[in-house]
Amino acid sequence: MRDKFTEIYTAHIKREGSEKLLKWLSGTDFFTAPASTRFHLAYEGGLVEHSVKVYETLRERYFEEGDSEESFAVCGLLHDVCKAQFYKTSTRNVKNEETGQWEKKPFYTVEDAFPYGHGEKSVYLIERFMRLKPQEAVAIRWHMGGFDEAARGGSFAISEAFGRYPLAVKLHLADLEASYLREGRGAPSGT
Repeated sequence: MRDKFTEIYTAHIKREGSEKLLKWLSGTDFFTAPASTRFHLAYEGGLVEHSVKVYETLRERYFEEGDSEESFAVCGLLHDVCKAQFYKTSTRNVKNEETGQWEKKPFYTVEDAFPYGHGEKSVYLIERFMRLKPQEAVAIRWHMGGFDEAARGGSFAISEAFGRYPLAVKLHLADLEASYLREGRGAPSGT
């Protein structure tokens, strides 16, 4: 999936700093990290798989005349950059139902070294290397929709963002569809 991500990225994202951002991502666990600790794509490589699926969903379902190929690639592929260097592998004891023996099983935990918020952290990390257009920054910031802590806390900024920037709505819907309809829970696709 890394090759597919890189192919889409280099074909569509051409702005200044994009090569430095891709190099930075390659130096992190972005391409090997899970997408979550136990829900969608909670396995090695799940994060890059999710990123590609969100891009594909965004492009297939919501691209309209006048939309920017580059903006769709930026938002779809990079919305969860905040999850790079975010998960750690640990172990816990689980009883084997067949043998009755306790066994150590690996699982993912969250170790957020830079607790800055989900969408806003992705925006911050991307902009260390490459400038985002306002609609891209807002879309990435609010891609979690009502699951975002600020929205759950009563912030009305999400409503303003969705009303002003259609790309924000499109990215949120693509993220939901990829997560809940296109991705399986558990094992990698095809297994």
